[in-house]
Amino acid sequence: MDKLIEFGRKAWFVARVLSGYEERRIRAYRLHLHKRVEQAQARKVELRRLPEQAILSEVRRMVEQMQELNRQLEETEAAIEEYFKPIDKNAQIIINMQLEKEEKQAKEMLKVMRENAMLDKEMAMKNLEANNSNVVHPAPEKESVPSNQQHK
Repeated sequence: MDKLIEFGRKAWFVARVLSGYEERRIRAYRLHLHKRVEQAQARKVELRRLPEQAILSEVRRMVEQMQELNRQLEETEAAIEEYFKPIDKNAQIIINMQLEKEEKQAKEMLKVMRENAMLDKEMAMKNLEANNSNVVHPAPEKESVPSNQQHK
């Protein structure tokens, strides 16, 4: 009986081979194995890329955080500038007032210095005129002495 079953199996195998069924089955199996190998290789490549992708995603996340931080800093800076605008205006007004006051004081000092210089000049002119008038009209109280004896 076993021999009969064995013979039936062999006969059935021969019939399948002759009909091409077995060849198609073998090709399908090979194709299936080939697809599994390709899928395994693709998973292998993905596993290799996974650390790269993790690093790239981490870098992207950090860049986004930095951009958000920069945006917040710019907003804060703008808010600070906006807050200090009135103070800056008042400070500028005060500085301008002080500069005008200093300019006015400098002009006044210059005017006083000019007046003093003019007064000194007038005094020098009067003294010079007075000296000239004394030399030209000697006083009658003094004796006439030759000029070379006066200096001795």
